[in-house]
Amino acid sequence: MDEVEQNAASSGYGGRFFCCAKSKSTLRGENMNLHVRVLKYRPWGVALLALLLLTAAGCGGKAPSETNQTTDAADKPLTDVKVVLDWTPNTNHTGLYVARDKGFFEKHGLKVEIVSPPETGADPLIASGGAEFGVSYQESITQARVEKAPIVSIAAIIQHNTSGFASPAEKSITSPKDFEGKRYGGWGNPVEEAVIASLMQGEGAEVSKVDFVNGTGDFFTSVKRDIDFAWIFYAWTGVEAELRNEPINMMYVNQYSDSLDYYTPVLATSEKLIAENPELVSAFLAAATEGYQFAIDNPQEAAEVLIAAEPDLNAELVRASQEWLQTRYQDDAPRWGEQKLEVWENYMKWMLDHQLLSGEIEADKAFTNAFLPQ
Repeated sequence: MDEVEQNAASSGYGGRFFCCAKSKSTLRGENMNLHVRVLKYRPWGVALLALLLLTAAGCGGKAPSETNQTTDAADKPLTDVKVVLDWTPNTNHTGLYVARDKGFFEKHGLKVEIVSPPETGADPLIASGGAEFGVSYQESITQARVEKAPIVSIAAIIQHNTSGFASPAEKSITSPKDFEGKRYGGWGNPVEEAVIASLMQGEGAEVSKVDFVNGTGDFFTSVKRDIDFAWIFYAWTGVEAELRNEPINMMYVNQYSDSLDYYTPVLATSEKLIAENPELVSAFLAAATEGYQFAIDNPQEAAEVLIAAEPDLNAELVRASQEWLQTRYQDDAPRWGEQKLEVWENYMKWMLDHQLLSGEIEADKAFTNAFLPQ
């Protein structure tokens, strides 16, 4: 853990949806359950103040700096930029690796370092300026901004929510009503029960009849031993199930409510960087857009870039996942990364209705499309 990460961790700055970091050795072959990125809720208020004081004192990270390296195209110094991931490397991140390793960032004057998140998650590092950019989620940014955290979404990596509840096909869980009498594997976060309850209520079922089992791990091991269903990202765990030839039933949450079709994951930065260095934000996003567009147009070549950069990953899974995501990065949006105000407002309202937020946010300030290439 470097100095920046130590500052973020020591501040206690965290939120209920933040992903926790795991070592490469524990996650290279592990499925990506949605609930593994949920941490116990820690209030943002006091922690945010502490971290911002650290940042103001020069201890919360460094401002973008210029290196002595130069681009091939022109004798101009590159600007150092740190990008913190939300989780271990996977196909949600392919566009960033492509932009780095295909020279797109360098073309835009940037020297980008991609780093793993500290245990407090990516968002605290982004908001504090410890990393100029990072991978986050609409869920966590919404929660963070209620507590006045200065973090902003600047692009949707995937246009629609590809997460949902999965179970082995032989368990015959084909609708939320079938959750009754079953064991759900999660991490005890209030949003999990709220989403499950919302889906079940729509079919006249009772969430009190679900057995919530907290602290489960690998999906494929857990559903054979401890649980009946879990919340996953299909692009990783669902695709892995296909490769394993282990059929699953999948219930995407956005099929049951438009309010749950939120952006997950997103690219994010801080309000401070937007205000003080908008040119840097534009340059970063121009290169990232090129990277994700490359992944859309050339999924197999993009997969090989990620595999070469992170050789411990399951190469077969990366290639298959990349193909699955190819049409889903942009989907029906007019351009990759575009976000809609109504998506942010709808999810905030859903969270308020389910008593998951302590107050409203100004949804139009939680995200911006201003830095996306036209």
